Amino acid sequence: MHVASSQQSARARRAEPVLITQAEPSLVEQHAARKKRYVLTMAVRGISLVLAAVFYQTVWLMLIFAVLGTILPWIAVVMANDRPPKKKVDANRYVPPRPDRILEAPPRERRVIEGGRVIDG
Repeated sequence: MHVASSQQSARARRAEPVLITQAEPSLVEQHAARKKRYVLTMAVRGISLVLAAVFYQTVWLMLIFAVLGTILPWIAVVMANDRPPKKKVDANRYVPPRPDRILEAPPRERRVIEGGRVIDG
């Protein structure tokens, strides 16, 4: 007879927890993504410079790869230093109801208690 214990799970557990908030990625994750983007851009720059050397006889193609290899470092640095945009958070502020939407309390009998005796008002 097989008995399930609290240590066993009916379904396999994931290594990563489920994201239930709208929190931004941590600074470490943001930095890792920016480093990855920088390395990728600089790799494209290196390939562009090699292709510029390969196509030295085709001047227009060589110029395209040379210009790309020249401006990509600047683009890589700007992209690496850029943070993701901050999320716009709408503040939940109190907005008074419009005058035509205010309900008036129905007239009712008011009773005032004064010194132990009830005074009808």
